[in-house]
Amino acid sequence: MSRDLQITFDCHDPRALSSFWSAALGYVIPGPPGVPLPAGEDPLAAWDVFLERIGVPESERNARSAIEDPEGTRPRVFFQQVPEDKVVKNRVHLDVRAAPGLAGDERMAALEEECARLVELGARRLERFEPAPPMAGGHIVMADPEGNEFCLD
Repeated sequence: MSRDLQITFDCHDPRALSSFWSAALGYVIPGPPGVPLPAGEDPLAAWDVFLERIGVPESERNARSAIEDPEGTRPRVFFQQVPEDKVVKNRVHLDVRAAPGLAGDERMAALEEECARLVELGARRLERFEPAPPMAGGHIVMADPEGNEFCLD
């Protein structure tokens, strides 16, 4: 029996976090059910129209959001609004594989390039770990716009 996997984030601003992670991972924000989205149309704007049409109060329209792999091979990521703040380090985190197959200086340069791109999207750089062969290739620890730690690996 096969199973699908969805990764869920508890957060304050599902739309903002889904926008960050869709850009970070090359995912897309799907449109509302049964609503065809022409190329280039903003899916979040389409959701606003859809939710208004079905009577969802404006105060509840940012309660959840999702992103999907456009090729359908990687897990869906879901964002749900919660009232509490993130207090401590994540017990589970994502590793964004930004330099697969690279080693040494070439690997770290690729990670630094991706780190700079993600900082421009709203992430924060937390710490760089240098390669320590043979067991560690080096990585950069970052935090998304709501403080969830993840690694560039």
